[in-house]
Amino acid sequence: MQKRKPQQIARELALLSLSQLPVSTKKLENLSDEQLVSKLVLGAVRTLTLEVQDTLNNAAGELQRSNDKLLSSETRASDLNTARAMLKEAIAHTQTAINQLGSSVDFPELIQLANQDREVRNYAKEIIITVNENRSMIDQYIAHGLVDWQVARLAQIDRDILQIAVAEMKFMNVPNSIAINEAVELSKRYSGEDGHRFINGVLRRVSEQKQIA
Repeated sequence: MQKRKPQQIARELALLSLSQLPVSTKKLENLSDEQLVSKLVLGAVRTLTLEVQDTLNNAAGELQRSNDKLLSSETRASDLNTARAMLKEAIAHTQTAINQLGSSVDFPELIQLANQDREVRNYAKEIIITVNENRSMIDQYIAHGLVDWQVARLAQIDRDILQIAVAEMKFMNVPNSIAINEAVELSKRYSGEDGHRFINGVLRRVSEQKQIA
């Protein structure tokens, strides 16, 4: 497996920790290295646990609805097609959960690098602080990049991926192509089956936007 760069590890830590860490940037800035690592790792574990549970719950719901259709005494061809679609959706949710669980295999590497590599810690903290300090404007960029959708309706993990990428593009001087490619890779690990295409499309539109006042 190709060795990942410190900033790639930092993005993943930031992604998994973002929704679990305090919004106050002062609290983050005042943490010692040891405290920061502890917060990042704990936040990452909580996020991944919640994501897997939510995805499996969605899969279970689709399976139940599919089963109800198949067992219905009034089942028609249209109902069978609906049941098949629900079953396909349940399988997709299950595959996403498996992918998310598979990502936990990399946790020892994440923890080790967060402890040993100051660049990983500092970049993860920089991303989180930048997102928290500019969240309103970042969400405006995302909203303008969405088609027939709203930021509030995005899955948490997709919103966090988009926020990190936009923070890098618009506030951290990361080249658009790099920020987009890294976001796509994160979405392949943590989002749904077509998540990476959705993320790519939104960020391509965001990259074309001029500065928001």
